[in-house]
Amino acid sequence: MKILIVEDEAGISKFLKQGLEEEHYEVTVASDGKIGLSLALQNTHDLLLLDWMMPGMKGIDICIEFRKRNKTTPVIFLTAKDTIPETIAGLKAGANDYIKKPFSFEELLERIKVQLRSFDDAPTELSLGSITINRQTHQIFNQGTEVSLTQKEFTLLEYLVTNKGKVCTRNQIIEDVWNIHFDYDTGVIDVFINSLRKKLNLKKEEDYIKTIRGVGYIANEI
Repeated sequence: MKILIVEDEAGISKFLKQGLEEEHYEVTVASDGKIGLSLALQNTHDLLLLDWMMPGMKGIDICIEFRKRNKTTPVIFLTAKDTIPETIAGLKAGANDYIKKPFSFEELLERIKVQLRSFDDAPTELSLGSITINRQTHQIFNQGTEVSLTQKEFTLLEYLVTNKGKVCTRNQIIEDVWNIHFDYDTGVIDVFINSLRKKLNLKKEEDYIKTIRGVGYIANEI
């Protein structure tokens, strides 16, 4: 497994590189944001570790640009920023996880393993009635017609279909899809669900995403 570290603090990057190589990962390090983005866009890495504040280009901007070309490779932020707006901004930019500095190497290692395990174990294609999801190409089709979704809409639909037949509570969704583990208005989920239904152009008889009032949602085939 190959990991790209984009971090301008030499002590941190050296520590991480040594630790990860001891765990048998191949590690590349960039200390400049623009160089880091160039390396990331080569698509030769299995996971990215991005510092938030970088010379040349901020980590969040690297993530945004990277996600325009690569929707699947896991990204973890290494950051001293931990306010709610900053956390949400990082996740909206396309990060899969974040860890606040200072952090323990053991915790970071486990977070890396979770992301890589999820990425490796996931089947390439999922289906829900007439809807198919290609995780590898990040494409959605309904009755053979491609549907354009935002990254978060894609992730939400993927989550519901992965848990097909199970009720997903709003709290579970906000934690697992948005990676938010604090009190937050879960009404945002309803907005995304409504957008999904419209973009998928589902008819009444194709109510694949059902609302469980007061609880959450369930993806089920008719």
